[in-house]
Amino acid sequence: METISKFLVGLIALEHIYILILEMFLWTKPRGRRVFGTSEQQAKDTKVMAANQGLYNGFLAIGLLWGLFHPNEFFGWQLQVFFIFCVLIAGIYGGLTAKRSILKVQALPALIALVFLFIFKI
Repeated sequence: METISKFLVGLIALEHIYILILEMFLWTKPRGRRVFGTSEQQAKDTKVMAANQGLYNGFLAIGLLWGLFHPNEFFGWQLQVFFIFCVLIAGIYGGLTAKRSILKVQALPALIALVFLFIFKI
C-alpha cells in the first residue's frame, strides 16, 4: 500500500514539473495563456513574475523527488511529507486568492497524498 502514496507523490512532482514548464517557458504562448486564462498583454506584462513562480514549482517537484529517491527511507518520508504539505498550503492559498480551480488541481491531490503518506507509514 505504500506504493500508492509513492505513486501519488510522484504524480504531484510531475504535475509541478509541468507547471514549471507552463510558467517559465509557455507563459506567453497560446497554451500557457489558455491554461492560466490570460490575454496576450497580461502574459507579456507578467512574464517575469510567472517565471519566478515556475521556479518555485520546480523546487517543490525536486523536493518531492528527493524524498522519493532518498536512500534513508524514513528521512525520505519526512521530505515527502514536508514538500507535500508545502504544495497543499500553496494550493489552498492559490485557490483562495488567485483561481478557485487550484483547490481542485493542486490542493486536493496534495491532501490525498498527505493522507496516504500518514496512513501507510505510521
